[in-house]
Amino acid sequence: MNYLKDADPELYNILMREVVREKATLELIASENFVSYPVLEMAGGVMTNKYAEGYPGRRYYGGCEHVDEAENLARDRAKKLFNAEYVNVQPHSGSQANMAVLLTFLKTGDLIMGLDLAHGGHLTHGSPVNFSGKLFNVVSYQVDRKTGRVIFDEVRKLAKEHRPKLIICGGSAYPRFIEFQDFKNIADEIGAFLMADIAHPAGLIATGLHPSPMPFCDVVTTTTHKTLRGPRGGMIMMGKDMENPFGVVAPKSGRVKNMSELIDSMVMPGIQGGPLMHIIAAKAVAFGEALQPSFKVYTNQIVKNAQALADAFLKKDYHLVSGGTDTHVILIDLTNKGITGKAAELALEKAGITVNKNMVPFDERSPFVTSGIRIGTPAVTTRGLKEEQMLIICDLIDQIIVDPENDNIINHVNATVKELCYSFPLYDDLLN
Repeated sequence: MNYLKDADPELYNILMREVVREKATLELIASENFVSYPVLEMAGGVMTNKYAEGYPGRRYYGGCEHVDEAENLARDRAKKLFNAEYVNVQPHSGSQANMAVLLTFLKTGDLIMGLDLAHGGHLTHGSPVNFSGKLFNVVSYQVDRKTGRVIFDEVRKLAKEHRPKLIICGGSAYPRFIEFQDFKNIADEIGAFLMADIAHPAGLIATGLHPSPMPFCDVVTTTTHKTLRGPRGGMIMMGKDMENPFGVVAPKSGRVKNMSELIDSMVMPGIQGGPLMHIIAAKAVAFGEALQPSFKVYTNQIVKNAQALADAFLKKDYHLVSGGTDTHVILIDLTNKGITGKAAELALEKAGITVNKNMVPFDERSPFVTSGIRIGTPAVTTRGLKEEQMLIICDLIDQIIVDPENDNIINHVNATVKELCYSFPLYDDLLN
């Protein structure tokens, strides 16, 4: 059955063009992935119809018994995946998860410390154009110019000088393991809360390929896509719940609320209304997939592919921030190649390879131009590509970077990309 084709052929054709684009493109944007058919089915299912403000067993609407089952299953599976005592699966995005946490643990005007956006951080870690920079005072830490890694002596110095109430560790373009233990030591020294944003390495953490934040961090946020390979959405977790330190008392019972209750109430009704029950149910599907042994095989291949690709770039004299990767992310400074990140992104897209322009540490170009590109391997690994194909991909990218305005090279690379993609098919059933 294809109701959309008959009901709205214009949108159906747009949808099919996107299916064809994904099938014929090498997707190397580090924050993107391809979900399974079961996740697609649940995300497009009838639970999109259900309004369910509140939480399982405590809804503001009737008829929630089955969406309650789905949300409880999502929470239980996430707890098992991450060894967490508390999980909230309602945030619509990682940014909203971060907003809920910051508004729970802080008052507006409080000081936070996060990784500088230009050094691999995220907008919600204190950027002045984001709510985090508008509602809170911010001091940012940076990475070392030579090593591309966080310098903990500098972080400690900043923390002791400014005494932030909350420290954020993690980022969107940090290729190395997040050093949770080191951040914890500093947070403890100044009495700060520690928040981990694991949006990028979440799938690697779930399978033990990246250190876990749960023993060290007060609260953890993540997206549910990227390396976790679920639907687009957010999630908040705590390894252990804790009694809130703010003296907030429940109005009816008179008891002191735990942090889990405060976070729940900040998500809803604090910043969101009705949760997206079809997406929450799709999260449950993805978490179930991530609990299977095959998912660890998959995430292990993500890392192998990223490291093979990084090594290949190094051999071609590309400057990799931090000299390589521990994860799925590769950040390339193109300064020595004489091309901007924006120009590289556009030329590569013409050739059927999608990456994103990205600022590099101490970048002198604007965020709209940048000196670098960010590359990631989750999506191509989902297609089944392995180390052998990473060498081919590196060579194709290099051909474009060396001569980005040569249409003959672009067309040749595009033809090779399509041949490679069709050898590793994606979503064939959607074109039937």
